[in-house]
Amino acid sequence: MTRAWFLPVLLLLCGTVVAAGLASSGSPGAAASALLLFVLFAGVNSPLVFPRSMGAPEAQRRSTVDGRPIVFWRPGCTYCLRLRIRLGRNAHQLHWVDIWRDPAGAAAVRAVNDGNETVPTVMVAGRPHVNPDPAWVRDQLSSSRDR
Repeated sequence: MTRAWFLPVLLLLCGTVVAAGLASSGSPGAAASALLLFVLFAGVNSPLVFPRSMGAPEAQRRSTVDGRPIVFWRPGCTYCLRLRIRLGRNAHQLHWVDIWRDPAGAAAVRAVNDGNETVPTVMVAGRPHVNPDPAWVRDQLSSSRDR
């Protein structure tokens, strides 16, 4: 769990140092802007922007019942963030598994990616798709609703 928050905390600390330096040099407006920018970057790279994660076994059970895809992801991954942002409100309809919090999820990703933890890996009907196009994932979600 601490790994997931390492980058956001580091960004906040760096932002605080930069803002303090700017404020001490007589630029309070620039200091506030810099701090706001670092807080924004920290928020975007935190697990807070993703839907609540679940364990891989629970995600697989639910996916079997409702046919929705499973997204294996990790905090700090720019490709995961791209997928999350491009899915918009539809992201909450998928089953999300944080591989840094779930060893079974990490093992599932390694099993389909030649031992690598390449994310996002999206499982649709038991078939893995590594770093798929967000539009394709959205189409898979709409086809799972039609079933």
